Order: sequence, then structure tokens, then C-alpha cells
Amino acid sequence: QVQLVESGGGRVQAGGSLRLSCASSRDIFSIDVMGWYRQAPGNQRELVASITSGGSTNYADSVKGRFTISKDNAKNTVYLQMNSLKPTDTAVYYCNANAIYNYWGKGTLVTVSS
Repeated sequence: QVQLVESGGGRVQAGGSLRLSCASSRDIFSIDVMGWYRQAPGNQRELVASITSGGSTNYADSVKGRFTISKDNAKNTVYLQMNSLKPTDTAVYYCNANAIYNYWGKGTLVTVSS
């Protein structure tokens, strides 16, 4: 079992920044892949960024150059630094842990106003 708790969401103007955090109840060093997904109203959930246990990262084309995923193994926390935010980034952001089974947090809302 892995419990994931997201934080850091909120409302920001276009061009602004936010940093999301995902605290894991389990040692993230042992989790194969951790990722951030998002779901906007009426849309499917989509991958935003992921990071492997070895530190390799992957990004959706829509966020490359603006978002950065990182992790702190000592704190069992994964971060998503979001810069140059756009109204199209508005969504509920979910943390995911892929450790044989898929685990999800409850999500944190990010609203970007124009």
C-alpha cells in the first residue's frame, strides 16, 4: 500500500509559478516510477511528467521547458515545479506511484487565470 498526499495547488495568474508536492507513505526510492497527471473538466487524465527510481524524467510536450519534476528520497516527496503557467494548465493534478500496482493521490486543484 502507498498513500500519496498532494499539496501546493492554488490560483495563479498566467505567467506565474507554483510548486506541487507529493508526500508518499512509502520509501520512494523503491518505487519504479512516480508521476504527475492532470485532468481538466471534460478531458481525460493525462501524464504531465514522470521520474524513475533512477532519476530519469519524462515530460508531456505541452509542458517541456516549463515544468520540472524532481524528488527528495530522504523526504519521500516528489515535486512538480511549474513555471510560465498558462490558462490551459488549469486542472486537478494527481500524484501517481507505479509500484506493481498503481496508486493515486486525491489531487490538488491548479487554476490559472488570464
